[in-house]
Amino acid sequence: RICQDHRARRMWIVPPVALALAKHPLVDAYDLSALEQVFSGAAPMGSALSDAVASRLNCAMLQGFGMTELAPVSHITPLSTPRSGASGLAIPNTRCRIVSPETGADLPPGEEGELWIKGPQVMIGYLNNEKSTKETLTSDGWLKTGDVAVIDADGYMFIVDRLKELIKYKGFQVAPAELEATLVTHPQIQDAAVIGLPDEEAGEVPVAFVVCQDPAPSPEDIQSYVGSKLSHYKQLHRVTFVEAIPKSPSGKILRRLLRDSL
Repeated sequence: RICQDHRARRMWIVPPVALALAKHPLVDAYDLSALEQVFSGAAPMGSALSDAVASRLNCAMLQGFGMTELAPVSHITPLSTPRSGASGLAIPNTRCRIVSPETGADLPPGEEGELWIKGPQVMIGYLNNEKSTKETLTSDGWLKTGDVAVIDADGYMFIVDRLKELIKYKGFQVAPAELEATLVTHPQIQDAAVIGLPDEEAGEVPVAFVVCQDPAPSPEDIQSYVGSKLSHYKQLHRVTFVEAIPKSPSGKILRRLLRDSL
């Protein structure tokens, strides 16, 4: 209502709000035609959801990337050249690289690895915590973000997921955020979260928690839907229906609470 009444041209949101803007019927009751751009941050958002918001609101949907340790950003998407699902281009005076978590080697454009950043906005260190500082900053000043990302040939950066959240399935690495982005493209799924469940044979298997609207699809239908869109090792091994996905105020999924519920 505020955006409608004041003819707001911009919105700054987190991914759960993007989900509502893309799917909730209440949005159609308001005139948001003045919107020119919506900017989302705080958590990864897939290209399908980004495109859905842009299409429904007829505006540019942009993302960026930042951390407290970066005071606060390293990447921004230019309004003049948005790219679906991207967190943007490195801001001035900022260098970034994609590094293999296993070998520490730099990876070429298009390959997934840990995002490292160097620039004047990178922190000096954690106060009174030398151990964490040494784990996070290299001796020559690179910040290890802990995020898995891809940088394409044009320099656009795409966040895949947190390194520590990756599900290790039979030697493959599965990003929960990719499965979540796929699940919310289902017309009957309002929200979703994916975690790894320990498994003796596979190591971990992906399991999903979903919030559905009536009529809700069956677990088998949801598994089949994901199966039609993602690789064999990214398939769901269990689907649990919940009333809501637990999230922090900034929109990050509280996976610990989901693990505790199993």
